[in-house]
Amino acid sequence: MTMVRVERIGAEAQPLAIVDDFVPDPDALRRYATAADFVPALHHYPGVRAALPADYLAHQLPVIEAVAAEAFGRAGPVTIVDASFSIVSTPAGALSLPQRLPHVDAFAADRIALVHYLSPQDGDGTAFYRHRATGFETVDEARRDLFFRHLDTEMRYGGTPPPAYMQGDTPLFECVRSEPARYNRALFYRSWNLHSGAISPDNPLSADPGAGRLTVTAFLSVG
Repeated sequence: MTMVRVERIGAEAQPLAIVDDFVPDPDALRRYATAADFVPALHHYPGVRAALPADYLAHQLPVIEAVAAEAFGRAGPVTIVDASFSIVSTPAGALSLPQRLPHVDAFAADRIALVHYLSPQDGDGTAFYRHRATGFETVDEARRDLFFRHLDTEMRYGGTPPPAYMQGDTPLFECVRSEPARYNRALFYRSWNLHSGAISPDNPLSADPGAGRLTVTAFLSVG
């Protein structure tokens, strides 16, 4: 049975919907992924991506719409902006600068991110952050210029982060919540939340869907 919890992130109390038992047959999704054609990801994602089964989001749309209404107060139609299988697989030493920092996926209130964990061993989840200099936990259009100006100045004069995945607090960012992965768990949060994968140092970073951090990542626009 699908279970939904709506909790809050940090001082800004942005909603986080945690949905366990998200799909009826996660094992079938994993089998599909093992035969999928994974390619290097775009848009700063540190790994590989592959196409989903055509019916994945169609079957889940009623649950997604219910979560959008309950957690985010958005009762209009849901549009899929982008969705794919995703596996974090880039070695720490090869991470680009944006991949070493928390990020936002979009700046508008109608944009929602979905992460669906598909590794039976559970493992690395998702962490949310506060930018120390500004106090921002979210970055919308009104905050965008100020946030990036501060961040650019901090790195110009204080140096860039080392080549590593985000792990807890750093000189520039405070971790305000870390939500663990669980097999067949989905997280929903506004795309303007500062966040990062909580990738542990001992993660093998395998691109093999049978061994790596297999997820579905999706970006939604909700009315």
